[in-house]
Amino acid sequence: MELFTPDFGLVFWMFVAFILLFLVLAKWGWPVILKSMDSRADTIDKGVEYAREAKEQLDNARAEAQKYVEEARERQAEMLRDAAKMKSQIIEEAKKEASAEASKVMEAAKVSIEQSRKEAELQFRNEVSKFSLDIAEKMVRKQLQDDKSQQELVNKMLDEIEKN
Repeated sequence: MELFTPDFGLVFWMFVAFILLFLVLAKWGWPVILKSMDSRADTIDKGVEYAREAKEQLDNARAEAQKYVEEARERQAEMLRDAAKMKSQIIEEAKKEASAEASKVMEAAKVSIEQSRKEAELQFRNEVSKFSLDIAEKMVRKQLQDDKSQQELVNKMLDEIEKN
């Protein structure tokens, strides 16, 4: 049972050693340990602050990237609208030009048809007058075959000349 009941001398020297150890640690050990712990706490605080700043910067970068993406989409939509407008304008201009060209062609065709009709009418008149003259000539020859009818025609023409 001696192990469980220590001597007074042993307890005294253990107490003295403890006090000496405590004083040495209090003078040189604890300040170093506390300084080290404070330094470590500051490092951790700085790391946390750095992480917060990094997170804020990342969030800002994401927001800015999203803004640029939205802006790019708006520009793309605007460009597509402009392209559609230009396409419509080009189609409309092409239709107008085609319509104007068709009108010119139609007008030229009308003029050509009218000119051809007039030429055909003139040719028809010339041929009708030629046929009329041929018919009149044949009739006059038939009527003037005998001398009596020739004499009457000459007298009739002379009378008309005298009247004028």
